[in-house]
Amino acid sequence: MIYIDPPYNTGNDFIYRDRFAEDADSFLRRSSQKDEEGNRLVANTEANGRFHSDWLSMMYPRLKLARNLLRDDGVIFVSIDDNETANILRLCVEVFGEENFVGTIIWKNVTDNNPTNIATEHEGIHVYAKSRLSLESVWKSIASTIKNALIRIGEELAQKHSDLDELQNEYSSWFKENKSQLGALDRYKYIDFDGVYTGNQSVHNPGKEGYRYDVLHKETKMPCKEPLMGYRFPEEAMERLLSEGKILFGKDHNKIIELKVYAKDYEDKLSSVFDLDGRTGPYDLKQLFPEIKRAFSNPKPISLLERLLSFSASSTDICLDLFAGSATTAHAVLQLNAEDGGNRRFIMVQLPEPCDEKSEAFKAGYKTIAEIGKERIRRAGKKIKEESAATAPNLDTGFRVLKIDSSNMRDVYYTPDAIDQKELPGFTDNIKPDRTSEDLLFQVLLDWGVDLSLPIRRETRQGKSVFFVAEEDNENALVACFDTGVDEALVKELAKLDPRPRRVVFRDTGFASDAVKINVEQIFRQLSPHTEVKAI
Repeated sequence: MIYIDPPYNTGNDFIYRDRFAEDADSFLRRSSQKDEEGNRLVANTEANGRFHSDWLSMMYPRLKLARNLLRDDGVIFVSIDDNETANILRLCVEVFGEENFVGTIIWKNVTDNNPTNIATEHEGIHVYAKSRLSLESVWKSIASTIKNALIRIGEELAQKHSDLDELQNEYSSWFKENKSQLGALDRYKYIDFDGVYTGNQSVHNPGKEGYRYDVLHKETKMPCKEPLMGYRFPEEAMERLLSEGKILFGKDHNKIIELKVYAKDYEDKLSSVFDLDGRTGPYDLKQLFPEIKRAFSNPKPISLLERLLSFSASSTDICLDLFAGSATTAHAVLQLNAEDGGNRRFIMVQLPEPCDEKSEAFKAGYKTIAEIGKERIRRAGKKIKEESAATAPNLDTGFRVLKIDSSNMRDVYYTPDAIDQKELPGFTDNIKPDRTSEDLLFQVLLDWGVDLSLPIRRETRQGKSVFFVAEEDNENALVACFDTGVDEALVKELAKLDPRPRRVVFRDTGFASDAVKINVEQIFRQLSPHTEVKAI
């Protein structure tokens, strides 16, 4: 599942222009129109003759990449307002295909009382699939799993007890212990022999005058308080519900009756229209950053992302956000995992866009938006673990931060023919001098296609620093040493590891002598013949 919340192109947004050929490159750097990475960062005002074009040029390659990264049954959610909604739909049709349009969700997030023609009180979330035919025919949220659990516990307890009071007492104990995991169904605190249920005030008639009649309280025998607009059911239907025991009474007749609603009849759906106060997004962030008045502008609410995730991402899916901002998506993934025991993972992508020097975040020490996002994940993970210590003791809230950079290797590594013979003494080491052992390790992981999120431990062997990357069936799946002075004693120790390593990598100039370098492959061939050995 991919969620993106790109700049809305309101005329005040900054747009990255990727790979634009510019004749005045030096001018752009000198005038601070390029960042230190060489990307153009400019305010995309409506006065710009390429106002929509610049924004679309920024979006197109990201949507193409998003499509390539999706599984066949994967979907992308694109948040946008009216400024570019028509253009983003055209772009999505080109990238994903008209046949893969899933739908548009209208999110009512604000109330606008300003005088205008039409008060804009919503944003759109457009949903496209990589392959509509590969999608599940019906999306079910976490609530569907909880519903099944309530049905199951209701049946088990009903078979165990013949007395209604005993049945309710045991269910009440179970409910108290598990309430924090019931999510939207945490109101289902009653039980009878037909199952778990709750009370719902849906007996009233919404919007217009309904039916008027008396419903007598079963204890006081007095007419119960009527709903403001009357009952939604005719009197005959109410009498049937009463005879079937489907009506719940309050302590006395001063409370409106409720309709008994069983968990087995609960239905959750991802509606195309829903109401959620957009101000809850800043409130969510304020809970984590109480020391900052406004850490980030217009963050999305956690509950918005949780709702989208609960329907579209299974318990083991990877969730990608290409415009991470304050990392609401990561926060929502951690929260949802705590609630349903899932093991979803997230990838947040955020350019190191500088914070405004006048902003509260900058004054608090956060120089870039990426720094805010990283700190939010740390604080959210700590908070969720503390709150879920009893229900999710093994919750994984760890994450790694990686930055895209140029290769660790000097040009001679890739184009040795381009180096003049008299320059060779300066290229005895083909690795750039400013690169660390961690830099080299992650390049090796990328080159070998190894999962970047696998556990990594660092140990000292024979006085050298050695990295061990663990896969599920082999804690020594990849072993790497980039120190200098590697001798045969270390090589033999690594070759004898139990379990035997799948891959071992050294620094090309890291061996104590040419003899050691020559003997490495022979040592592994004898002691660990299935190990792939590489030097960089």
